[in-house]
Formats: sequence, C-alpha cells, structure tokens
Amino acid sequence: MKQLGVTVWFTGLSGAGKTTISRAVEKELRDRGYGIEILDGDIVRENLTKGLGFSKEDRDENIRRIGFVAHLLTRNGVIVLVSAISPYREMRHEVKQRIGDFIEVYVNAPLAVCEQRDVKGLYKKARAGQIQHFTGIDDPYEVPANPDVECHTDIESVEESVAKVLHKLESAGYINVN
Repeated sequence: MKQLGVTVWFTGLSGAGKTTISRAVEKELRDRGYGIEILDGDIVRENLTKGLGFSKEDRDENIRRIGFVAHLLTRNGVIVLVSAISPYREMRHEVKQRIGDFIEVYVNAPLAVCEQRDVKGLYKKARAGQIQHFTGIDDPYEVPANPDVECHTDIESVEESVAKVLHKLESAGYINVN
C-alpha cells in the first residue's frame, strides 16, 4: 500500500495524555498495516536534544529539532506521531509550516487534573520550587487557537480520543476508512 506521510502533533500539558493517546493511535495504525514512527518528547530529550534546558530558547530549539526529524520522515511517507508539550503557538506554527502535512491535536486536560495524574512527581517538584520554568506552573502554555482535533481527556475515554484522531486522518485522506 502506498502511504502518505503526515505528522500528527500531540500538544498539551504534562500529564494531559499525549503519550497515552499517541501510543493507542500507533497500535491502531500498525494493526491496519501503516508505517509509523513515534517521537515522544521525553525520549527525544534523552537522545536528540540532551543538554537543552527549559528556557524559552531551549524549548524552541527542542521543538525545531523534533520538527526537523518529523519533516524528514513525513516527506518519506511515514506517519509520524509527535508527543511533546510544545507550549508556544509560534513554534507549533513554525513546524507546521515546515512539515506541511500536519495535524495538530490539542490534548486538553485542566491543570488540576494533570497535577492529580502527576506520575513523575514533576508538578509537586515545580510547586515546591525544585523545578524552574515548568509549563503550566511558572511558564505559560499557549492553548492552540484552532487545533485540527481536540481531545478532552478529563471527560472522554482514550478510545474516544483515538477515534477523533483516526477520523481526522481518514477525512484528510491520510488513511483509509476501516
């Protein structure tokens, strides 16, 4: 099957559910025979952008690097699932312009819900002043103005969120309707 490349960019606060949804989308698409690559923000920071901090400049550079890799994969027919906080609208717009075939998914969960889900203890550390420049606490998160898909993970199931993403991919012509 000839596959069209596209980047599906999951953005939202830490703990909103970006990785959970992207992994579930990955499984569904792999089961349908599509070639997928996942670029998860945490894993990318360990390998591709090690040494970058959390200043605005470093966050921007992190997103540029992820966007560059996503662009290369997308233009070569891969469906790329990016899961990264990517807090700034301007940078999301920049990578969207570079990549072209791009679907922005806003994984929306209230800050209080994200703090309750805080599996890594990051919000607790940020509230205690042990982590500086933490998105949602002492650094901003700029909500997407017009995301292609919005998943409300505080009120919908993972399956409902995945269905929204798959529907968008289908309606945009990137995958076949099953």
